[in-house]
Amino acid sequence: MTIATDPPKESFRLSMLINDTRYRSYTFQAIALLALIVFFSILGNNLAQNLAAAGLNISYEFLGDPAGYDINQQPIPYDSQSTHMRASIVGALNTLIVAFLACVTATIFGVIAGVLRLSNNWIISKLMSIYVEIFRNIPVLIWLIIIFTITANVFAPIAEFRLPRDGSDPERTLIFGMMAFTNQGVFIPKLTLGDSGAFVIYAFLASILGVFGYRGYARKKLFDEGKTIPVLLPSLAILIVPAVLMYFALGRPLGVDLPEMGRFRFEGGLQLRTSFIALWFALSIYTGAFIAENVRAGILAVSKGQSEAAAALGLRSGRIMNLVILPQALRVIIPPLISQYLNITKNSSLAIAVGYMDLTGTLGGITLNQTGRAIESVLLLMLFYLTFSLTISALMNVYNNSIKLKER
Repeated sequence: MTIATDPPKESFRLSMLINDTRYRSYTFQAIALLALIVFFSILGNNLAQNLAAAGLNISYEFLGDPAGYDINQQPIPYDSQSTHMRASIVGALNTLIVAFLACVTATIFGVIAGVLRLSNNWIISKLMSIYVEIFRNIPVLIWLIIIFTITANVFAPIAEFRLPRDGSDPERTLIFGMMAFTNQGVFIPKLTLGDSGAFVIYAFLASILGVFGYRGYARKKLFDEGKTIPVLLPSLAILIVPAVLMYFALGRPLGVDLPEMGRFRFEGGLQLRTSFIALWFALSIYTGAFIAENVRAGILAVSKGQSEAAAALGLRSGRIMNLVILPQALRVIIPPLISQYLNITKNSSLAIAVGYMDLTGTLGGITLNQTGRAIESVLLLMLFYLTFSLTISALMNVYNNSIKLKER
């Protein structure tokens, strides 16, 4: 009787790094990594030698010096005596604000236009096609300048809101007594926080998470048991009731600061400058055209038999789209959508063309010119955009993994 035994293990030899397919890929990867390290080491050494020859050095001490310039859009307190670091933070916040708002509105525009492009109504379908083709094939910078020019010339000048010297009524009044559209921007009410006002905000943010949790529960109930439970009214209750109860329980710590016309300009309230509105709207409608094509491609990727089967079960067209088509189309829509969000973030650097002070305008513009620290400023700019882009990509990839089709 012969007993099978494992063949003797072959001893490792250096020649196996090239000849053995088990190790060859690792060998080439190690060589490529070593070559990259040598390449960047040579570049770094060359940079250090050139800087030393020019009497320069890499230093970020300039960030602690007074900036000496004003910023028109200030999400946090800032004045000309603040440091360059403070100015950079203000610019970074301005970038994040316009990028976040543009991502939200571009998604809304894109989903609506993408769905309507597939409408059976010929006029609506063609109008959406015209929107997509026009905005997708003209550079965003041109749209930015066009929209800025329109908003700066169509809206009324502030002088028309002033009280005339004879005491008569001004030519224009605030909309509902709380909002004004002018050629210098839109003036809207501003939320003011009392001592415990932050707790009301926290309650509202927690309510938003609660809405997502409840809708997820309703969806799971539908998929697992085939039962539908109300979604709209409970979601509104979850969103509003806790914050309202917290508001009254803490003695109404939130207030509203309304804009009022002073002697020369509006006082109080919140000003959304024309440059901010133009950049926000231009990024939204431009990127929305690309997202519309992503949405249309995702919907067309779903088999027509899915909608026919859902219709045979008696589902209405709206529920077919929400419950059958879009959930399956998301696996096609999300990956290119991530790229569009990254494009919005990077395209926001065009803000300087209309005078909106984002990070490129502060750190990469005025601060760089005043201090002469071009290398340091550019490195910080690269680090910010790289970090923000990787963060968006990571968060969207987590969401993409959560909605992908799971096989049994």
